[in-house]
Amino acid sequence: MSGDNDCKSHISWCWKQKRGFKIEEPNDNLCKGYIKKAKSALNMLDSAIEKNEIYWIVTTSYYSRYFVLYALLQKCGIKSEIHDCTISLMRFLLVEESIIEEKFYVELLSTKGLRVDTQYYVTEEINIDRLKQDSVTAKSFILRMEEIIEKIDETQIQKIRKKLINART
Repeated sequence: MSGDNDCKSHISWCWKQKRGFKIEEPNDNLCKGYIKKAKSALNMLDSAIEKNEIYWIVTTSYYSRYFVLYALLQKCGIKSEIHDCTISLMRFLLVEESIIEEKFYVELLSTKGLRVDTQYYVTEEINIDRLKQDSVTAKSFILRMEEIIEKIDETQIQKIRKKLINART
């Protein structure tokens, strides 16, 4: 999403989808479960790097980031089953509210694009060194999101939920 209006219209679209957004009770157990999934994906990422398994480097790099973002959403009581909608929430609720730096959003978008390219297209031009560097940023992405999860308080959670609810129309 490039502009503010694009992001807001996508958020509005996501509300209308069957598996789009749903406001639930905040859930620390699900949050912890998704953090565990993110760390498991990181472990698999390390293994994929050792074996130079390009597809799995790309896939686990993306999912490690996605799962930790989803962990934060669970902590806030927000469910989203459409990846593009979940990623839009990162921009709308976290970047726009200065909870996380935009570079992390850009990083997630980039890794999603790379995952889609490797999953649905056969490409020969993948730079393994870039992918390995990407794994380093995956770790820093997870650490940054965990910091936010640890520090976020009830007031911030309510503000995030209210902003999303107000974007329903």
